[in-house]
Amino acid sequence: MAEAPKHSNWYDAFPAPSHTAPLLPREVALSDLSSSDLLLVDVRRTDYEGGTIKGSLNLPAQSFYTNRSVLYDLCKRAGIKQVAFYCGSSQGRGTRCSGWFADYLAEKGDMAMQSLTLAGGIKGWVKAGEVYTTQVDGYEPEYWKQFEDKE
Repeated sequence: MAEAPKHSNWYDAFPAPSHTAPLLPREVALSDLSSSDLLLVDVRRTDYEGGTIKGSLNLPAQSFYTNRSVLYDLCKRAGIKQVAFYCGSSQGRGTRCSGWFADYLAEKGDMAMQSLTLAGGIKGWVKAGEVYTTQVDGYEPEYWKQFEDKE
């Protein structure tokens, strides 16, 4: 009897990141939200619900690896010094994408730009309270209630 095919993860088609990007505390991200030096990148796709942090760019993780150079070129031209990635909790897609971007920066020898991971992701951001939720475009309080008692 033939063995059933194993389902692979979407990221198995790409190399594992060799760098681990540093964490950006949400307090620092909040204070730098209006800075032209920082770009937040939301890498959620199907769970891109409940809102997104103001000013962030949505680039789903599933297509990010092949578009790293495009993001790099745009950031370089705009003078962006820090690119911080996040997903729901920043423990999967966010860290993977920030690692890939850190790898790309290393390949380019770019020491002026930094790849970061937003600590706690959007869930941690929303959970931190009103000072944070007022900085979420399309904030839907009802959506976030499902995560209130979950860590």
